[in-house]
Amino acid sequence: MVILRPSLSRKAAGWSLLVLGVLGLVLPFLQGFLFLALGVFVLRDQHIWAAQRWGWVAGRWPHHVGRVEAMEASLGRRVGGAAERIRRLFTRA
Repeated sequence: MVILRPSLSRKAAGWSLLVLGVLGLVLPFLQGFLFLALGVFVLRDQHIWAAQRWGWVAGRWPHHVGRVEAMEASLGRRVGGAAERIRRLFTRA
C-alpha cells in the first residue's frame, strides 16, 4: 500500500529532476538516467506511478536503494537537528 504525502516543494523538485533527466537523454553533458532516477525517488511519496516505478528500481537494485533511503533518512535527521538548534538559538534571545 502506498501512502501519499503531498508536498508542493517535493513535487516541484521531482518534476524538475525529471525534466533534466529527459534533457539528459538527448544532451551529451547531462546524466539522463541519474536525473530520472532521482526524480522518481523524490516523487515516490507524491504519485502512485512514481511509487510503482521506485518499486521496480528497488527490485532491480535493492542494495543501492537501501543506501539511498538511508542517506535520505540521515539528511532528514541532520536538517531536523539543525532546525531545532536554530529555533533554540532564537528563542533564548
